[in-house]
Amino acid sequence: MSEAISFMKGIIRRFAGNEYVLMVCMAAVVGVLGGYGAVGFRWLIGFFQGLFFSQQGSGGILDAVNSLPWYARLIPPIIGGAIVGPMVYFFAREARGHGVPEVMEAVALKGGMIRRRVVAVKTLASSITIGSGGSAGQEGPIIQIGSGIGSAFGRMIGVSADRMRTLVACGAAAGIAATFNAPIAGAMFALEIILGDFGIAAFTPIVVSSVLATVISRVHLGAFPAFIVPQYSMVSLWEILTYSSFGVVMGFVGVLFTVTLYKCEDFFNAIRIPPYTKAAIGGAMVGCVGIFIPHIYGVGYDSISLALLGQIPWLLLLSLVVIKILTTSVTIGSGGSGGVFAPSLFIGAMAGGAFGFLMQALFPQVTAAQGAYSLAGMGAMVSATTHGPITAILMLFEMTGDYKMILPLMLSCIISTVVASQLKRDSIYTLKLTRRGVDIRAGKDVNIMRSLLVKDAMTRDVVSVPANMPLKKLVRFTLSSKHSSFPLVDEDGLLEGIVTFQDFKDVVFEEGLGDLVVAKDLSPQEVITITGNENLDSALRKIGVRNIEQIPVVDETNPRKIVGILSRRDIFTAYNKAVIDRSITAGGAAEADRDKRRSAA
Repeated sequence: MSEAISFMKGIIRRFAGNEYVLMVCMAAVVGVLGGYGAVGFRWLIGFFQGLFFSQQGSGGILDAVNSLPWYARLIPPIIGGAIVGPMVYFFAREARGHGVPEVMEAVALKGGMIRRRVVAVKTLASSITIGSGGSAGQEGPIIQIGSGIGSAFGRMIGVSADRMRTLVACGAAAGIAATFNAPIAGAMFALEIILGDFGIAAFTPIVVSSVLATVISRVHLGAFPAFIVPQYSMVSLWEILTYSSFGVVMGFVGVLFTVTLYKCEDFFNAIRIPPYTKAAIGGAMVGCVGIFIPHIYGVGYDSISLALLGQIPWLLLLSLVVIKILTTSVTIGSGGSGGVFAPSLFIGAMAGGAFGFLMQALFPQVTAAQGAYSLAGMGAMVSATTHGPITAILMLFEMTGDYKMILPLMLSCIISTVVASQLKRDSIYTLKLTRRGVDIRAGKDVNIMRSLLVKDAMTRDVVSVPANMPLKKLVRFTLSSKHSSFPLVDEDGLLEGIVTFQDFKDVVFEEGLGDLVVAKDLSPQEVITITGNENLDSALRKIGVRNIEQIPVVDETNPRKIVGILSRRDIFTAYNKAVIDRSITAGGAAEADRDKRRSAA
């Protein structure tokens, strides 16, 4: 291992002056590692499926489950939840849920830093969740695993934060590409969803990583698409209207899935029992449904294939849309580990099949087969939930290899994205971050400001003046001070107001007012304050309201008790320090790792 690290460092030194070649070399390594990570993860899912359901391989479990008695369908999700809950809670809580938001946050705020243990815990937790019948997908975990591999590799060789972010995106691209045998979709996912940036600097390394991961996947798993899709095409131009209408419907369904997922998470968070026991409860709920409708177990690829072939009855298709939304929300909301990408494909395929059946019944001469709408539904649902239409279109195009369906795909995906984004500003990924106060769209600067607290940046030595200080003394005091605004306090030291030079500059030269006017007379009626637990973004906004240089920081329980003062300078000093700290985090972490290895040696 040490020889490999030394070899990579030698390459870095050799190409230190050529950023392009250097990033391509590092991306190639991440692509290979990410490809093997995806292959290993899929093998683990197959292993646990065999353990829980006597089903060999990493494929679907529908046939195996159908042959089992009812109690053998109920128990596996409960056992899986009972194992995963404590594992995630005690070892790596980032491994809970679908994983992609944590990767986005790491890229936006943490310089691409992902704890190494997350890769191991996510791999085990998600494979157990899915292998035991949890209604979740494998793509989200594979993305987090690939991204974690990219982050770990970057730390190992000591790259900068900018390079680290690119390597994390390379790992995400590798995960998607290896899963679907779709290198273009993998690259687009990393650029569109993870980075939110189509810049050329990141494009080439991500493509290299995506292609190599696909090669690894094809060598070990075969050069087969994720789904075998019949050759569909538009029957007539009238279908432009039907596919457009379908896009609107899928926009609503996508938002329904997003809202339901986080409502379930809130529901389980409100239950006052140990958090690590909740995944078992979620598993029991999923198992109860699976007794009667086993289609909801696991990633659901076998059911998707049946829908694409038009082999699922119309009423069951409609039922599966609702049931899959609920069971996936319960699986993930209760603390299980798995993705929402495959469930989105599943829901879209079922909704599309139901819509296609209806169109065939109403307009049989001018509409395509039911399976064509299932295919369009898969892309439309992914677009509606992720707000990433380019990724969805390219992924479905790569999966089918047929240009004839590109127009229906584009129509459905774009329209569903527009409808979903109008109904819900956040995607299924960004909503999780928004609920934690992180706004990816706001940019790194705002997110850094929101991550810093007033109490950590404020000055505790407050320069205040008595509220009854005469004007002439106030003028002399102001001229001798480096500040331009001052909190006013009463005899007990409690806040009475705030006064700035702008408040009294117009009356300074008025004769006879020096002893008559006191500081309190010059203070505005409304005093703007802030508490120590508010963030610096909020503080800067409040300071901007009155265009002042300082704002009093008050006690949360007593809004008149001053505990500090926060100035614009304090805010920008804290911000600059945070930027510097985050930019060197990757290199510093790598150096710490090397020191630990030296000490151990």
